[in-house]
Amino acid sequence: MKAEKAINWFFLVHILFQFLKIHAKVPAIIVFGDSSVDAGNNNAISTLLKSNFEPYGRDFFGGKATGRFSNGRIPTDFISEAFGIKPIIPAYLDPTYTIEDFSTGVCFASAGTGYDNATSKVLSVIPFWKELEYYKQYQKDLRSYLGNEKANEVIREALYLLSIGTNDFLENYFLFPNGRSSQFSIEEYQEFLVGIARNFVTQLYSLGGRKISIGGLPPMGCLPLERATNFLSGGECIEKYNDVAKQFNQKLIGLVKELNMKLVGSSFVYSDPYGLLYDMIQNPSTYGFEDVAVACCGTGFFEMGYLCDMMNHFTCKDANKYVFWDSFHPTEKTNAIVADHAVKGSLAQFLV
Repeated sequence: MKAEKAINWFFLVHILFQFLKIHAKVPAIIVFGDSSVDAGNNNAISTLLKSNFEPYGRDFFGGKATGRFSNGRIPTDFISEAFGIKPIIPAYLDPTYTIEDFSTGVCFASAGTGYDNATSKVLSVIPFWKELEYYKQYQKDLRSYLGNEKANEVIREALYLLSIGTNDFLENYFLFPNGRSSQFSIEEYQEFLVGIARNFVTQLYSLGGRKISIGGLPPMGCLPLERATNFLSGGECIEKYNDVAKQFNQKLIGLVKELNMKLVGSSFVYSDPYGLLYDMIQNPSTYGFEDVAVACCGTGFFEMGYLCDMMNHFTCKDANKYVFWDSFHPTEKTNAIVADHAVKGSLAQFLV
């Protein structure tokens, strides 16, 4: 009798779970951005900025290097799982996936890109505007697969995640003295980027997107690559870069407020990685970390992409002790913490 009740209870829970999945508030996660959320799109283009080789992905499912710039999953994968959709979000340019896979989540992000077209040209990656063009084609394919009514529902109820901007400053503005820095003051450049962000999400809204999260910048002066260049000051964080990140984030917060007022029926949120990541770096033991100034891969100071490969014998054994995997990107453990923070914070309203 007890066994029969247990089976009945399991059956009811299973039915309830299926009901919740069918009637989920968020049927899909759609991602735009840079290497912080690229699930492998750069594998399909001609660029030096790739990560589809060991030791990248060594802690991913099956130990597979997918093109994610991490030892495992990235924040958007964890967010998708938290919303009960699927454990990973596939890259749009990955030929092993189809529109059936993309109907519940797809990633258009490209490592090395930025809001600014000039940023994408530095390493010949997919420009931000092209990500939106891919999305338009995705909509057409989705309508062919699901039919107009169901596809429009997915488009309307999907959660759109944007994570981009760091490269505009570190790989563009501050890197080339005769480039954008000779054309704009830092505040003018920030406003220039915000204008691009405004135009992008306004187009996304016109295409049917309603639930949109705009991610802020991390404490980019504390990335191992930047600390390594600050050796004259003992390898400390470059506070000038951190200040720029905080200033830009404030402008994004203002943009989110503006968009919520102007675009009827929209739900824009600002997702802030800065405070949490900075706290991890300042108080690593609180989160179970031991190393914050250097990364797991190689010497931990400058390795990224092809410099972080299987021939580099300095790579650490336990990435969970490190905040950063390579000199620019967090470990899977850090990504999981950041994603959990976002789900319980800025994204919580979309769970109910």
